Amino acid sequence: QVQLVESGGGWVQAGGSLRLSCAASGRTFRSYVMGWYRQAPGKEREFVAAVTWSRGLTTYADSVKGRFTISADDAKNTVFLQMNNLKPEDTAVYYCAAGSAGDYWGQGTQVTVSS
Repeated sequence: QVQLVESGGGWVQAGGSLRLSCAASGRTFRSYVMGWYRQAPGKEREFVAAVTWSRGLTTYADSVKGRFTISADDAKNTVFLQMNNLKPEDTAVYYCAAGSAGDYWGQGTQVTVSS
């Protein structure tokens, strides 16, 4: 089992920044690729970014490249998503996930960007 707890969401004006955190626990979480997804009202959940533990290999959705940075802190068992130059279209509930197929999910954290 893997447990994921997100934090760091909130409200920000366009152009601002937020940093999301995802604390991971459980016996096997290091064997999973970690990712962030988001779901806006009336839309399907979409991939945002992913990172591997230890090597820190990353991948991003085109819509966030150059603005978002994902990282994994092995010592803190935490994955971060630094979001800069936020846009109103980034407004969504952001979810942390373990596994490329979304094997485990956190509860989600709301991010609201006003214009």
